Amino acid sequence: MNNVQLLSKPVAPSSITKPIELYIFIDPLCKKALKMQTMLRKLQLQYDHYFTWRYVLSTKLVSLNGLRRTKGCLTGAELDITHPALPSIAIKAAELQGKRAASRYLLKLQEHALLNTKDVTSYSVLIDIARETNLDIDEFINDFGSKEAARAFQCDLHITREMEVDEIPSIVFFNECIEDEGLKVSGMYAYDVYVHILQEMLDDTLTCQNLPTIEELFNRFHSLTTADVAEIYSITEQEAERELKKRMLQQKLDRLTNEDITLWRKK
Repeated sequence: MNNVQLLSKPVAPSSITKPIELYIFIDPLCKKALKMQTMLRKLQLQYDHYFTWRYVLSTKLVSLNGLRRTKGCLTGAELDITHPALPSIAIKAAELQGKRAASRYLLKLQEHALLNTKDVTSYSVLIDIARETNLDIDEFINDFGSKEAARAFQCDLHITREMEVDEIPSIVFFNECIEDEGLKVSGMYAYDVYVHILQEMLDDTLTCQNLPTIEELFNRFHSLTTADVAEIYSITEQEAERELKKRMLQQKLDRLTNEDITLWRKK
């Protein structure tokens, strides 16, 4: 396997109760990030008793100079602003309300991006998404414009530079011994490659958890594409579509679609 590198952890380690920690470098709106997320979900379902993980946002367009202002009021005084870096800052603002809040926010943001239902680079749209995901809206608005959210995003960019991550998405695996070097895997590989890396780092045979039922899967992740379900269960997209349509007819799932993609969401 090419594009693998050993490197040291650049920041103080977090409190870890599981032996492996994954740093997952993504641009949240990149299509490859969605494929990485699918792989991560399956890895969580089968092996999350071995690892913790954190996203590191690595949006390439980092300058906030030259923001494009558009017509339309936010509060009666402010003009809407759009910029490719704003979604990453918004995710960091959501993260200040907890990791679960950030995960809900990221999922809803990606849902709108996939279906092209909203311009997710728009400040006002990002506020609306916070409402949709039941965040504390006043806290979110304050955090979105705060130095803390901007610094958190800058910290992610610093980690990206320090680890010399130049291909997005990438994953860096660290074990619980901070003296040991991490293993950087640049780019995307087949699912079995990541399982093999976990096994090599643990130096032991892995115990694989059973995959959940489709109903249980949607209880955990709420919305998935046909391709997500096919990848998780190692079936064809046609087989996945057939199973998902059954749940739709049973009024367990909603089907959302555009020319490019089909998304299924728990009712």
